[in-house]
This record gives sequence, C-alpha cells and structure tokens, in this order.
Amino acid sequence: MFRRTAFAALAAVAALALAGCGDGTPAASSPGNGSSTPALSGAVNVFAAASLTGTFTQLGKDFEAAHPGVKVTFNFAGSSALAQQIEQGAPADVFASAAPKNMDDVKDKGTPTNFVKNTLEIAVPKGNPGKITGIKDFADKNKKIAICAAQVPCGAAAAKVFTAVGITAQPDSLEQDVKAALTKVSLGEVDAALVYKTDVLSAKDKVEGIEFPESSKAVNEYPIATLSKAPNPDGAKAFVDYVLSDKGKAVLTAAGFDAP
Repeated sequence: MFRRTAFAALAAVAALALAGCGDGTPAASSPGNGSSTPALSGAVNVFAAASLTGTFTQLGKDFEAAHPGVKVTFNFAGSSALAQQIEQGAPADVFASAAPKNMDDVKDKGTPTNFVKNTLEIAVPKGNPGKITGIKDFADKNKKIAICAAQVPCGAAAAKVFTAVGITAQPDSLEQDVKAALTKVSLGEVDAALVYKTDVLSAKDKVEGIEFPESSKAVNEYPIATLSKAPNPDGAKAFVDYVLSDKGKAVLTAAGFDAP
C-alpha cells in the first residue's frame, strides 16, 4: 500500500514538472516576448557617391520591401561634397564614398568597410565622332574633354592615370561628380570624358566605352560606414548590413562593380 502511494506521488510530481516545461517553452519562443527583434521604422538618410546612384536606388527599394516601416532617402553627389556636408552637420545615417580619402574626412563615423572597387573607362558619344582612340587623346587640345575635378574621387583617379601615362590633360570641363561628366558625353557636348566603367554600363546605348590598360593604375575602393550621430542608428546599421549581404553584392556586381 505504501509503495503504491509513493509511486502515485512521484508520478504526480513528474507530471507537474513536465507541464511546467510545456507551459514555459511557448512563452520563450513567442514572437511577442521581449527577446524578439524590434521592427525597423522611420527614415534612413544615405549619403552616397554619384557613381552609386543606380545601384543604391535599387538597393533602397529592395531594403524598403524587406522593411515596410522604413523609407530610404538618398543624397547623391561627389564624395568630397558629401563629406563636407556631413561635417557641417547634415543629418546623415550612412555614408558611402567613392574613395577612402573622403571617408577619412568624416570624423564622427563607425568603422568603414570597403565593399566594392571601380575602374576608370573612357566614355564617348555614340559613333565616337571625336575619333578618340585612347587615354593619350586627353592631352590633345583639339579634342573636347571632360574630367572630374581634382577633389572628386574620379578626378583624383584620373590624375594618377595621367601621371602614369606621362601626359598633361587638356580638359575643357571640370565636373563636380562623375554623373555630370557622363552627361556631357551623352548630350554630345564633349568628345570624351573619363568616368567609371559602371557609369558607361548604366548609360546603356547613350554612350560608348573605351577601355585602356592604364586604368589599372588607379582603381578606386569604395568604403561604407554608419555615422556616429545617425538620427536612425538601427536603420543605418541594417542598411549597411544589407549592402554587404549577398543580395547587395549581387546588385553591385551586376552593375559592373568589382569585389573589394
């Protein structure tokens, strides 16, 4: 009799213990508890180099689709101008520069990550009416030439190429970002411009590209970073993570950017 009573008591205790475990498990995995990741919301202000216009616009749409509560806004311009705006207090969450130098000019930032590389290419109007054959034509005073200003990454890269080739460029126009230089070509206002290969690809049938071997002398690395004073730090981190993800890399690679 005693044994039967003892066994019954032990069985009851075990049943209660199992019931307790069963009640606790759903609570721990419930999506409504405090351990779940909060949904992103608000605006994410991204300051990005002009050469990233096409790819980042697409990444912004994809990011918004993945996070319905977020709106990504972009400020595309020359990296030097963007760095200056940030230093003057512009409300930016993320900065993506076309060169490490301009990223270094921004003091209050997280740790930058180089996420792509880009190479210069000669852009000419359809049909190449100026008969441009290579980089040495940029020293010909009889050619109408556009390049980026020296403080802009594409301009600094162009200067390296000209030094490597041993020529003195004779530009008719100095542009504040690479898209402006590309526009000069697409409108037929110049015979050639020195832009990135990704810009030639993005212009599709509006321009033609001429590759030149000396472009390897000035390959630009693009860093991206969140900003220490970001109005939306969670959104900033999530956007940078998205750019660095496999989905982000696929969009950038398809546009002609190289892996860092």
